[in-house]
Amino acid sequence: MARKRALAKATDPGQEFLMTLRELGKEKGIDEEVLFEAIEAALISAYKRNFSAKENVSVTLSRETGHYHVYALKQVVEEAENDITEISLARARAIKPDYEIGDEIEIEVTPADFGRVAAQTAKQVVVQRIREAERGIIYEEYMERESDIITGIVQRVEKGNVFVDLGKTEAILTPSEQIPTENYTHGMRIKAFVVEVKKTNKGPQIVVSRTHPGLLKRLFELEVPEIQEGVVEIKSVAREPGNRSKIAVWSKDENVDPVGACVGHRGMRVQAIVDELVSEKIDIVKWNEDSATYIANALSPAKVVSVAVNEEERVSRVVVPDYQLSLAIGKEGQNARLAAKLTSWKIDIKSETQAADEVLDDSMNEVSVITEESFSAEGES
Repeated sequence: MARKRALAKATDPGQEFLMTLRELGKEKGIDEEVLFEAIEAALISAYKRNFSAKENVSVTLSRETGHYHVYALKQVVEEAENDITEISLARARAIKPDYEIGDEIEIEVTPADFGRVAAQTAKQVVVQRIREAERGIIYEEYMERESDIITGIVQRVEKGNVFVDLGKTEAILTPSEQIPTENYTHGMRIKAFVVEVKKTNKGPQIVVSRTHPGLLKRLFELEVPEIQEGVVEIKSVAREPGNRSKIAVWSKDENVDPVGACVGHRGMRVQAIVDELVSEKIDIVKWNEDSATYIANALSPAKVVSVAVNEEERVSRVVVPDYQLSLAIGKEGQNARLAAKLTSWKIDIKSETQAADEVLDDSMNEVSVITEESFSAEGES
């Protein structure tokens, strides 16, 4: 007898439904109560669509048996004028003696053939909610990874946009976020910086970048243990993606060389980053709280004779040896431009000969400087 009861319970549609619902909820990380409430709301719409659009109804789905019941909600009045929404006080008290005028009463109106409609509706709701929940989970996961690095595989290229497979979802790398010198091919594995995560009707849209300065910063943070430990700090980053970058670093511990830490043994740490960024040249310089020294360092690999600064306007004049002028300015002004971005100072570079013919503005304080140790890494062309 007990075996028969167990068999009946196992084959009961309501119990099977509950079991399936709870397993799905657990597997997909969805609170089963959220699914129950969503199904109840959908069953109300299904009932009105298929049986009675005018009735005000509620639906309960039993959490114990998996069976559903439809109730018409009616207002208790002295004399009912609308049988669909009202019930007379006399009829109400025949059901329950303590009902009063103004009370709302529930009367079961579950149709005999409601099962098929209910089953289809429940299935649709569960599928929809699971899809929404999965999108929500993915959105939350990648929202937490904004301003971080993700690794993915190039899936396809459409109209200049590169779509990167992340496993659970895909990210988009727009033309403006692509390194100009880089070719993206199907199956290529790349690291990218998460710029923004948007909610859309089709799920989260993850916008990534290969050009953002944050990518270079995070690559160093991942590659250099001293940065992870907080001993070495990245103070500033300036990039011209695929071509050249500068990064300013500082150490809290005077016994730890911040430039050396970022370079690594035989240049292995920085070389790994150069390789990841398609042989982008990287200058690693020391940050210094003294503005003149910092500006001189930022112009590395050029050597600087003196720096004059106007702290209030953040304007500087840098003097370099005549033979170093072209190096300090760089090809098409790139070195000077990156140094200005790195330091957030306006930098005017002069050779010693040019400076000798000029009268320095009274607002500027000129000091001799010695460029501190720096390092330039570049990949193979």
